[in-house]
Amino acid sequence: MGLILFPGDDDTSSPDVSWSCTGFAAFRQWLAQAEGFALNEMHGFGGQRPWEDVLTTLAPLLNHPDDDGPALAPAQCAALLPRLREIADQPQGGITAPLLQRHIDDARQLALVLQLCIEKDVDLVFG
Repeated sequence: MGLILFPGDDDTSSPDVSWSCTGFAAFRQWLAQAEGFALNEMHGFGGQRPWEDVLTTLAPLLNHPDDDGPALAPAQCAALLPRLREIADQPQGGITAPLLQRHIDDARQLALVLQLCIEKDVDLVFG
């Protein structure tokens, strides 16, 4: 079983991004690490730290049910997009590990999907 994030525009040709459940968990852990905290410290991910203690525009994505959670509104997509692009574009110091490259590729693909949601004024759907 996996997860797919896609624009809620009813256009089956729109871009999307997909992961296995394990892959999505690893992707979010990578994003949380880029934001300076460990996801497993957070409430809902095995820890006790409340989300209110974390200042990141990525919180709606990081603190989201793995599947069938609420869609993210275009305004939330717009708030996520700049930071997601910054993380994806950070120099990696010559590191070319396959998992790191996969996370970067996924972040860039998600950025394309978010951009489309903003342009079409549609929600980002988790399915």
